[in-house]
Amino acid sequence: MNKKYFFLIIFLLIGVFFVSHFSKNSIPSVNIENIKYVKIGGQDVKVDLALTETQQATGLSGRQGLATNEGMLFVFNKPDKYSFWMKDMNFPIDIIWITEDMKIIYIKKDALPSLYPETYGPTTSDANAKYVLETIAGFSDKNNLKIGDNISFL
Repeated sequence: MNKKYFFLIIFLLIGVFFVSHFSKNSIPSVNIENIKYVKIGGQDVKVDLALTETQQATGLSGRQGLATNEGMLFVFNKPDKYSFWMKDMNFPIDIIWITEDMKIIYIKKDALPSLYPETYGPTTSDANAKYVLETIAGFSDKNNLKIGDNISFL
């Protein structure tokens, strides 16, 4: 191989690395087990994680409440349309669906336990969610959350 092609290949490999590594559209790498907080609407929400199917099925059921900046973060294996219900819940909550690239795609405000077995979730026209955050009712309005807002894990 002559020098000209060698340097061209090296230049292309370096270019591919920089484009893939620094692309705005790249999906952030998340070490799930280390998540303690979700930064959303300028607030740090301390979260319990729901990682397994059993934890996700139970969710906040049976609890008596949440503090102002507490929540539960559901982490799914793949992005999809996930629906939630209020089975065995004792208090209303806001439910926030989040994409893999950390943007809010849907918010159900003030989901009431008395409406069980009604389910909530994004419509077919919404993007798929990888994460869902449950907070106390009123959190979304109090912090002016809207579709498209970015969130991050701490």
